[in-house]
Amino acid sequence: MNKILKIFTIFLFFILSLLSVAWVFLGPVGGSDETQIFVVPQEKRDFDIVKALHEQNLIRNEKAFQFLVDFFGQWKGVESGGYRLSKKMNAWQILAKLNSKQDLFWVEISFCPRKEQVGEKLAKILGWSKEKLERWNNIYKDNNLEFFEGVYYPDTYLIPADESEDLVVQRFINRFNEKFAPLADKFLKKNIRWTTGLKIASLIAREAAGSEDMKLISGVIWNRLNEGMRLQIDATMQYTLGKNENGSWWGNIDLEEKQKDSPYNSYLHEGLPPTPICSPGIEAVEAALNPEETDCLYYLHDKNKQIHCAETYKGHQENIEKYL
Repeated sequence: MNKILKIFTIFLFFILSLLSVAWVFLGPVGGSDETQIFVVPQEKRDFDIVKALHEQNLIRNEKAFQFLVDFFGQWKGVESGGYRLSKKMNAWQILAKLNSKQDLFWVEISFCPRKEQVGEKLAKILGWSKEKLERWNNIYKDNNLEFFEGVYYPDTYLIPADESEDLVVQRFINRFNEKFAPLADKFLKKNIRWTTGLKIASLIAREAAGSEDMKLISGVIWNRLNEGMRLQIDATMQYTLGKNENGSWWGNIDLEEKQKDSPYNSYLHEGLPPTPICSPGIEAVEAALNPEETDCLYYLHDKNKQIHCAETYKGHQENIEKYL
């Protein structure tokens, strides 16, 4: 009996020693409950998660944590995004957290989207309800119209899944303000309101075949505005049309659409639309500020997306016959 008790005591001591050693290497780094965001980049192929955890003082020992990972074989589930971790979490808790759903998601917004397009992508990635999406689409619709459209800057964002739509809106506007700030004084010196510049930039972005076209198209738009001509830009009518039956927000328009009495109808109304028609990148904003000097009032793109402009409507008609 004494022999069995002795063996049991030794075994228990051995187990407790192992647990003690494990706790030294795999226990919490500290006692703080303060949450910090651990970010797994979009391109994670060369990202060393264990090393990053150690550098951010979230784990005690890299080799011990890697052993834990290898032993349980739980690493394939780590997705790009952000995870809320704390120094009070032990290695097992951190491993479990990183193999669960992200707390923050990468959202990439490209080109010059309209507000509803941004909302659709946010709803899909962040799991928004129809009510949240509807609120997003209608924020600033009835007040502060200058923020309703155009300020949802196309960029890559890391957004908390539980963040309210109001805060997400502000996140986008803050990024726009950050990008626009270096140009603000330049717009003031040219006596151009930032809202005017943004409207023109949105038209440029939707009309250009590439960045090399932007300043020329800007010059044509400014020429038309100065001449008191109607802009007659198809992109404004695409904005009025909204989403097509095929699910596209920027589909083709017909003659009937051009006759609709919308404030965005640049075929019926002179001047700029009430708001931008999309949220342009900084290149288009710079093009609105610095138009190319030209006498052209018309332009078109050929089948190779090369731009051709003309000073007169007759010249424009000749370009249509020649290039289209």
